[in-house]
Amino acid sequence: MSSTTIERPRQKTDVLVEFRDAGMTYDDGTVALENVDVTVRRGEFVTVVGPSGCGKSTLLRIAAGLEAHTAGSCETHTDRVGFVFQDATLLPWRSVRKNVELLAELNGRTAAERAAAAQEAIDLVGLRGFEASMPRQLSGGMRMRASLARSLTLDPDLFLFDEPFGALDEITRQRLNDELLRLFAQRGFGGLFITHSVAEAVYLSTRVVVMSGRPGRVVDVVDIPFEIPRDPEIRFTREFGELVGRVSHALKEAHA
Repeated sequence: MSSTTIERPRQKTDVLVEFRDAGMTYDDGTVALENVDVTVRRGEFVTVVGPSGCGKSTLLRIAAGLEAHTAGSCETHTDRVGFVFQDATLLPWRSVRKNVELLAELNGRTAAERAAAAQEAIDLVGLRGFEASMPRQLSGGMRMRASLARSLTLDPDLFLFDEPFGALDEITRQRLNDELLRLFAQRGFGGLFITHSVAEAVYLSTRVVVMSGRPGRVVDVVDIPFEIPRDPEIRFTREFGELVGRVSHALKEAHA
C-alpha cells in the first residue's frame, strides 16, 4: 500500500473546532463535561475514548451546534460540518442514491448538482452498482458506507463521527477503518471520532484524547506518529501495541 504523510498545520486559520475549558451541566444538575480542552485542525483526525456516560457524544453535539455548552467556550470555524451517527439513519423508502442525495437536497442543491455529488460520494465509499438498492437489501457495513457518502456530498471541512462502526463485526469494522483513512488522506478534512475501541482509536488517529468518567475531563492526550494511509499490518507491530497499552492504561487510571 502506498503511503502519504498528512501535514498537520498549526496555524490558527486551520483550527476547525476548539473547546476551551468547556463544560456541560444539564437542567437536572447532571454534570456531563468539565474543563475540556480539545482542538481539531484541518488534516488532523482526533479520536476520543472514555467510559460510557463520560460525555463523549455530548462533545460532538456541542461541536455540531446541536447542544449549547454551559461553561467555557466552543468555537466551530466552519459551516461545512458532516455528522455520522451510531446508526446509519437511512430512510427505508429511499434508494441508496436518494438517501445519499438527501442532505444536498435539503441544502437546496439542484437535481443535477445532487446527482453528481451523490455519484461521486457513492464511488468514493465503494457502493457503485448499489445505487438503486434499498436499505433493507444492504449489509450493516454497506449501510454505514451510504451514511458516510451522504455526509460527503456536503464536502465537509469538519467530520464528526459518533461510534459509527460500533455495531459491526470486527472484519467489517477494520475494512471501514481503512476506507475512512483513505478518504481522510484524499480530502484532508478534520475529524473528531468517538469510539469505545482503543485499538480503533490508535489505528485511525493522529491524536487520541482520553477522558475520565463523568464528569468527562481530558486526562491524557496521545500523539500517534504513523503515516496515513496505514498498512493494516501495523496493528500487529510492537509500536502499535505499546500505544494501545498507553491509552488503555490511561483509561484504567482515570476509572480507578
